[in-house]
Amino acid sequence: MDTAELVDRGSSIADRLTTTQAAPPSWLVLGAAAVALILVGYGPLWRLTRNVVTIAHEGGHALMALLTGRRLNSITLHSDTSGLTVSSGKPYGFGMILTALSGYPAPALLGLGFAALLGANRITLMLWIAIAALALMLIMVRNIYGVVSVFVTGALVFGVSWFGSDTLQAGFAYLATWLLLLAGIRPVIELQRTRSGRRSGELTTDADQLARLTRLPGLLWVLVFATVSLGALALGAGLLVSATAGICLPVLSDSTCVAA
Repeated sequence: MDTAELVDRGSSIADRLTTTQAAPPSWLVLGAAAVALILVGYGPLWRLTRNVVTIAHEGGHALMALLTGRRLNSITLHSDTSGLTVSSGKPYGFGMILTALSGYPAPALLGLGFAALLGANRITLMLWIAIAALALMLIMVRNIYGVVSVFVTGALVFGVSWFGSDTLQAGFAYLATWLLLLAGIRPVIELQRTRSGRRSGELTTDADQLARLTRLPGLLWVLVFATVSLGALALGAGLLVSATAGICLPVLSDSTCVAA
C-alpha cells in the first residue's frame, strides 16, 4: 500500500467515524450472538476468550482508579487469565471501594456501551474506540504476557477495521459486543465457586476486598456483580436485536420512525 492509498484509507476511516454505517442483516447479528455463546459456554474456547474478559476487567479497575483520583501504577495480565491492577492512594474510602467494585461489571458494561454504538449504526466508531482503549491500556501493562495479549487484541481489531470489508467489520463488531455481554456473568459464577471452596482467611477476591472495605458480606457484592452484568446483558441484547425485530429506536440513530 503506497502513501496515496494510506491517505485515502485514512480519509475514509475519518469519514466513517463521523457518519453512520448501514445496519447489518439480521442473520449476521443473530449468528454473531450464537458464535459468542459458544465461545463463552464451551470450556476449551472459554479459556482463550476469557483473556479478552480479563483485559476488560482490569481496564475497569484502571479507569475507575483514575476517575477517583488514585494513581495508576501498573496492570499485569497472566496466562491463567487472572490479572492485577495496582493503584496508589488511600487504602480505604469511597475511591477505593469504587475501584474494587468496577472490575467484574466492566466487561458487560463495556459491551452495553458498544451495543449502544452499534444500535446507532456506528460500527467504525465502536471499533476505533476499542483500539484507542487498548492502546491506552498497553501503556500501563507491566509484564510480557500482558503486553502480548493487549497488543495482539488491538492489532486484530485494527486489522479488521483497516482492511476488512463492511460485512467483516460489522460481524466482528457484533461478535465482540455479544462476547462481552454474554461473558459478563460467567466470571461472577466462577468467583463465587472460588469463594465457596476456600476458607475465609484465604479469600483475596474483589468481593472479599469490598467486604473488608464496607463491612458488608462478600456474597452481597457477588450479587451486585451478577445483577449489573445481567442487567447490561438484557439492555445490550435489546439494542442489538432491535433492528432485527423491527423495533424503531430513533433516539439511538439518525433515522426517524415511520408510523405504522
